[in-house]
Amino acid sequence: MAEIFDDTACKLGEGPLWHPGREQLFWFDIRGMRLHSRTGDGPELWQFGEHVSAAGWIDRDTLLIASETKLFTFNLATGASDTIAPLEADIPATRSNDGRADPWGGFWIGTMAKTGDEGIGAIYRYYRGEVRPLFTGLFIPNAISFDRNRGCAYFADTSLKTVWRQRLDDGTGWPVGDAEIFLDFKAEGLLPDGAVVASDGTFWNAQWGSGRVAAYDPEGRFLKAYAVGGENSSCPAFGGPDLTDLYCTTAHQGLSREAREANPENGMTFVIKGAGQGLPEPRVIL
Repeated sequence: MAEIFDDTACKLGEGPLWHPGREQLFWFDIRGMRLHSRTGDGPELWQFGEHVSAAGWIDRDTLLIASETKLFTFNLATGASDTIAPLEADIPATRSNDGRADPWGGFWIGTMAKTGDEGIGAIYRYYRGEVRPLFTGLFIPNAISFDRNRGCAYFADTSLKTVWRQRLDDGTGWPVGDAEIFLDFKAEGLLPDGAVVASDGTFWNAQWGSGRVAAYDPEGRFLKAYAVGGENSSCPAFGGPDLTDLYCTTAHQGLSREAREANPENGMTFVIKGAGQGLPEPRVIL
């Protein structure tokens, strides 16, 4: 059963990251242009001047953050930042969306139209100082996650209700060959959002509009699902001292005022304790 981890109602909660060195969860409100966290002392908040959506950890105090115009380092202790690379800075119609560090020390990040209804999105990889486009022509890229054995990556286009699996080079992590369909939700009408892969290879997917996080085995067979309190479940991440707790962000974006008032949990961040066994999030290597 999901419990409320943090009762901040995010307009578009996204990008949860469990920092293994700090044993601390971070997440974003993309529309609010904020980075959130919570410790035993209570909530923490960092405000930015543009949309921010996803992060990886570099060291104890430094994150790599994706914004609507760049990848930049951010020091949690001092607030200092430094641009690492531009990210569609010349395309004002787009912003970053879902992203995650890969096992080679790289970082994958998706971009999308701010309106969400144009196929001008893409997925990029930052690796050893280079940002390279991997996939283009996407509507809402999501579910970026990596197999425990470094054999493949997963990604989705929420609008197309499809999740793909992409084989990766074991030495470098670059894609090899074409992506293949892993999950096709068109018949069920499910909208795949963010995802994370557990230590046993289980693919955990937050499903927008369904208020749940669902688990699938490596062959794409449905295993189980956990309900969360927010209708628009957006992204999961494993965390906790032994990485067995599954956190999930939600959003109240797109919901009517009546729906938000009827369920104030929309937009809150939830935790399902003992959901499975996660893996430590890889460090981003600059």
